[in-house]
Amino acid sequence: MSRRLDIDVFFDFICPWCLIGKRQMEHAQVQFRSRHPDVQISTKWHGVQLLPQIPVQGEPFAEFYRKRLGNADAVAMRQAQVQQAAAAVGLNIDLSNIAVMPNTADAHRLMERVSAQGNAVQSDVLIERLFAAYFQKGEDLGNRETLLAIAQSCGIDPRVVADCLLGDATPFDGFPGGASGVPSFQFNRRMSVVGAQPAHALLGAMNEALKEQERERATA
Repeated sequence: MSRRLDIDVFFDFICPWCLIGKRQMEHAQVQFRSRHPDVQISTKWHGVQLLPQIPVQGEPFAEFYRKRLGNADAVAMRQAQVQQAAAAVGLNIDLSNIAVMPNTADAHRLMERVSAQGNAVQSDVLIERLFAAYFQKGEDLGNRETLLAIAQSCGIDPRVVADCLLGDATPFDGFPGGASGVPSFQFNRRMSVVGAQPAHALLGAMNEALKEQERERATA
């Protein structure tokens, strides 16, 4: 029987730690594949809308974080922490370029629709493009036309996804029984790691999930 590792990732596009965690996961997968070349890895991404209360037009980004953290100094400190962590995994996150804290419901519905079509490569490209749109280009992920343009840039026919973009701030339901915090990684529905943990921590959980799977098979 072939061995496999199923990875479920819970995330939101507005969370920089989710993008940082994505890079850490990619590094961990490279190491895991080098040690277990016979194991088939399947990764599924599940959207979690962190801020369903954000209006459809979004909120001013700087004002949102001043309210959330209390003052400009706290915001600067948090942003420096994020950018330092991002740089450590080869990411350039430009928080100064973000004007709007968006409602991400439609971005998640777009990703869900594309994922349901079964093209894993296209889904991966779309996720990466949506992250880059927000954290590097400062694009508004709550804007319908922006989302359709992003979809088209990924080779997706806008007519196929247009109807899932509701444009009315209806909350995204997400994955039933999914994680409440992001990023969150589940391995074979056994081991869970929460937060943008280092690649070695993710690799350890991946190895342990594989071992547990093999122990269960041996005693079945």
